[in-house]
Amino acid sequence: MSDTTELQAKAAASRAELTATLDAIEDKFNIPKQSKLMVERAQASYERNPVPWIIGATAASIVVVGLMAWAIFSDD
Repeated sequence: MSDTTELQAKAAASRAELTATLDAIEDKFNIPKQSKLMVERAQASYERNPVPWIIGATAASIVVVGLMAWAIFSDD
């Protein structure tokens, strides 16, 4: 009887572990949920220290404007 109880307990533990693993995989591949988490992390980062975000946005704007000027005024 003890062997049956042990096997049932191992089976239940294996099922619980499999369920946890499948839930973790589902969370990883849930694109809307991952997008929401990424936005929340970015917002929290900006709220803690906005300076790097402002510098990054300024640098990206300069690059875009420079590429547009290069495309317009180049001698192609």
